Amino acid sequence: MNGIVRNALRVSALKSIVSPTNAVGTAKRQFTRTLWNMCNRHPTEAAPLTSVKIQAPSELCSCGCGSRGAHTKAEKDLVEFLAEEIVAEKKAQKLRTIPTEVDGFKVSLDGAEVTLTKQQDGETIKINFNVNHTVDTDAEPEIDPNDDKPDIGDMKSKPNFEVDIIRGKQTLGFTCSFNNEPGASGADDNYNDIFGIDEITLYEGEHSDKVYAVAGEVVDAYLYDLLMNYLEEKGISNEFGEKLIELSTSYEHSAYISLLEGLSKFTSSK
Repeated sequence: MNGIVRNALRVSALKSIVSPTNAVGTAKRQFTRTLWNMCNRHPTEAAPLTSVKIQAPSELCSCGCGSRGAHTKAEKDLVEFLAEEIVAEKKAQKLRTIPTEVDGFKVSLDGAEVTLTKQQDGETIKINFNVNHTVDTDAEPEIDPNDDKPDIGDMKSKPNFEVDIIRGKQTLGFTCSFNNEPGASGADDNYNDIFGIDEITLYEGEHSDKVYAVAGEVVDAYLYDLLMNYLEEKGISNEFGEKLIELSTSYEHSAYISLLEGLSKFTSSK
């Protein structure tokens, strides 16, 4: 995820840890205040000595993991922050369940890899993309460092994706990417395509570096438009592109939360 944007997202979460209103900080202040009141009571209010029970100090780690003083300060701070961060990220989730099908394409997940497959008219259409390093905001945010809750826009995952149309032993392949602005790529800027064709290839059998490929920006303008129409007929339209962004955004966010939970377990399991 974009480092600057993601760090900005976490400003409020980090402040909640060091803020005096934090639950942990409140508990510490309450304990200190109680201890101060006990030490400064009037002699007539003091409890009989026989009722005072002295206990040995706990050796358990203060981060709540149950370990006996095994964690360093950095580890304890990390565990505490991750607990807050995981809660915040789960609250921000827009889609908790990843769909198994999108517009007739069956969705398959494997780590950061996502594959969508559809059979139609005697051919197979496969769409592949990877969610790593795909998150950005809709627009470049103007972040005020003095603002507790900066407006950083909606974060979305817009991955490059490959489309393979397989017919028999031949594969017509397209490498596509989402445009920063509609109509920013392609033959005619008047079109409002949200994605464009970066590369076109046609091969038989398995793909290899020997297979010829041509960049979408150098093909004939009319041919480019016809190929975009061809993809639209196969179901890969602007509307489908929006759904692909939604799917990728939800899955990337889910993967990020899983990473935080794994990091928390890794750090606290010492």
